[in-house]
Amino acid sequence: MAKGPGLYTDIGKKARDLLYKDYNSDQKFTITTYSPTGVAITSTGTKKGEQFLGDVNTQLKNKNITADVKVDTSSNIFTTITINEPAPGVKAILSFKVPEQTSGKVELQYLHDYAGISSSVGLKANPVVNLSSVFGTDQGSVGADLSFDTKQGVLTKSNFGLSFITEDLLAALTLNDKGDVLNASYYQAINPLTNTAVAVDMSHKFSTKENTFTLGAQHALDPLTTVKARVNNAGKASALIQHEWRPKSLFTISTEVDTKAIEKSAKVGLSLALKP
Repeated sequence: MAKGPGLYTDIGKKARDLLYKDYNSDQKFTITTYSPTGVAITSTGTKKGEQFLGDVNTQLKNKNITADVKVDTSSNIFTTITINEPAPGVKAILSFKVPEQTSGKVELQYLHDYAGISSSVGLKANPVVNLSSVFGTDQGSVGADLSFDTKQGVLTKSNFGLSFITEDLLAALTLNDKGDVLNASYYQAINPLTNTAVAVDMSHKFSTKENTFTLGAQHALDPLTTVKARVNNAGKASALIQHEWRPKSLFTISTEVDTKAIEKSAKVGLSLALKP
């Protein structure tokens, strides 16, 4: 585990990854190739119902600078330029989308043994300014995530969180949507040798008194094959099996069933990611 508390987005991330990462109800194919000069080209195709979406991402690296240029089937061009460590612990990120002239954003991240700070500002008149910070260690931290709309002069986002971490346990508590949603997550490693773990994610919305929860588990059948399963309070149960049939190349099958409407067909998703 990396030393330091990380960024605000890392609070509760371990539980979220177990419960939601790699679940898919579409058909997705991704292939990555490398040119002799080291340029990485990743092509992705996704079938959502009767609609097919695709994009091509080109990544170029030169010393500590990485440039990603992605073009999708709607002729949008997404560009991200990342500068790693222009100063110790600092990362600078510039992103923009063409043809949207007001989509540009600059972000600075700073990681320290006892702090993680991220700030971003839109490249337009009267932008939205975001600032998130976490203070603590790799065993526990507290943080906040705030956004301010300079045009309207109002705070558009105010989230607060804390985390507690031991060798095999990660717990997090966050207060989101300007204090309207309380979220708690818990991750427990059962057997590191088989990557067996359980996680739960619960939330309460004060304005509607609505409660939601998701419970899940994962287990490695062998060093190359992992199974995961989850169920939520809406009665939807999901499962997946993921196999790394060659290094960095993954084949994933996932399914979701609505236990309150068994007569409906189960949703099945397929994902194939190929890397040399």
